[in-house]
Amino acid sequence: MKKMNEVKLIQLILFSILTILSIVLILLDPGTRNYVAKNSHILVICVILWVTLILSFVFLYLDFHLFSIFHKNVTQLDHVAHADTISGIANRFSCDSLIEKYIGAPLPANMGCVMIDITNIIDINKKFGRQAGDDAIRRFSDTMHLVAAGQCFIGRNGGNKFIALFENCSAKQLTGFVDRLHAQLHQFNLQPDIPHIHCQYGVAFHSDADSEANDSITDLIASANRRIYAGKE
Repeated sequence: MKKMNEVKLIQLILFSILTILSIVLILLDPGTRNYVAKNSHILVICVILWVTLILSFVFLYLDFHLFSIFHKNVTQLDHVAHADTISGIANRFSCDSLIEKYIGAPLPANMGCVMIDITNIIDINKKFGRQAGDDAIRRFSDTMHLVAAGQCFIGRNGGNKFIALFENCSAKQLTGFVDRLHAQLHQFNLQPDIPHIHCQYGVAFHSDADSEANDSITDLIASANRRIYAGKE
């Protein structure tokens, strides 16, 4: 779509240049101007050409404008389809789409996963209301997005469960991600009059010799998920 926009823009510029140039050439040259004015056939031809160029410019501009609106609508629809309505980060569909890419394929040796469970969402909902729980999920998602800094895929994997999937990382980077997220949440929880967010983490790295075999993407995610409840990082 970006390339199509560029083509339409070039066409608009060319039509504008040709229209202006043809008019300027006739108006600036007295001889040509008098010749066109005295010869009705030439005048009619020039008018037709100018009208054609102007109409072409108008219709091309409309195409460009409508195409821009279409592109914007497609972008919005794509965001709606792939983004979680509450958190704003990738939804379950997007998480599954990324996971499916590795189904049945060898898992890269430098792949890692962090599963995160917000453990007190039910308590927040009961004490402060459902809106407060949604706000907590949204703030936590913003914090995850900030901490990830484009280094990994982050998504809401359903309910109060979140996933950070690193397609190219080291075990140290996984630990660093968890440490930064924990530090950011600690700072957030220092704010008064805002429900605190409590989490548990589970970390799994494909090349971790001390862990169970993580030969597939499902094994990797399952390992990280188990470690949430085992209290491991």
